[in-house]
Amino acid sequence: MNIIVCVKQVQDPEIPPAKFKIDPETKQVIPPPGVPPVISVFDERAVEAACRLKDKHKGKITVLSVGSAKAADVIKHAISMGADDGYVLQDPAFENLDSFGTAYVLGKAVQKIGNYDLILCGRYSADWGAGQVGSILAEMLGIPVVTFACDIQAIEKKLRIKRMVKDGYEILEAPMPSLVTVSSEIGLPRLPGGMGLMLARKKQIPIWKAEDIGSEPSQLDRTNVHIEVIGLSIPTRKTECEYITGNTPTEAASHLAERLVKLM
Repeated sequence: MNIIVCVKQVQDPEIPPAKFKIDPETKQVIPPPGVPPVISVFDERAVEAACRLKDKHKGKITVLSVGSAKAADVIKHAISMGADDGYVLQDPAFENLDSFGTAYVLGKAVQKIGNYDLILCGRYSADWGAGQVGSILAEMLGIPVVTFACDIQAIEKKLRIKRMVKDGYEILEAPMPSLVTVSSEIGLPRLPGGMGLMLARKKQIPIWKAEDIGSEPSQLDRTNVHIEVIGLSIPTRKTECEYITGNTPTEAASHLAERLVKLM
């Protein structure tokens, strides 16, 4: 069973709030000094789902990431968990892409790899949280998509997927190849073992440029973006405290009720 997992490198969500800075002019997050980025926690769940399928059915796991050369670190993390190979998609043309552009680049890389039974993505990224790339990628490749999976099984060339819904879950069947986005309910990702860490450390991660995957410049033209960030700001929190008093508990309760009515 050949599985492709798409992962993203994001800023460490555990950084102190005081270190989180943005550039309102470029509408970009400023990477905090001394804090390396990490794999998106939702994409890590997708790697875990791929490793579980590989444990049962053998096969190969290939990991893809669009980003800077540092994205090789998240590929190596996936390899330490049990993936086999990975590629970083890095090119000036790939910078600051919207969801459609990212899906296009991933799609061209998937087509270059070929021979896949399943593509896995996280339910959404841990930074922007749009949750669009997986579905757009499936549409571009012309394959079915199932979202919010909490369990994936391969049975007789078909996928049986347990999918989270508002009031519980539903069981779906999908052909191979399909694309599945993995929800957090699949469970915690495995911890890399010593052998996996050694393997990942020695692994050379190839970098694919725009010409390597045969991407069309017109598809990455920033004048044709589908989504535009028009503002980025850090939310401000303001708290107020007001004491409600009275000569008796009954009077204080009455004053509180009057105050609550005014706030409604």
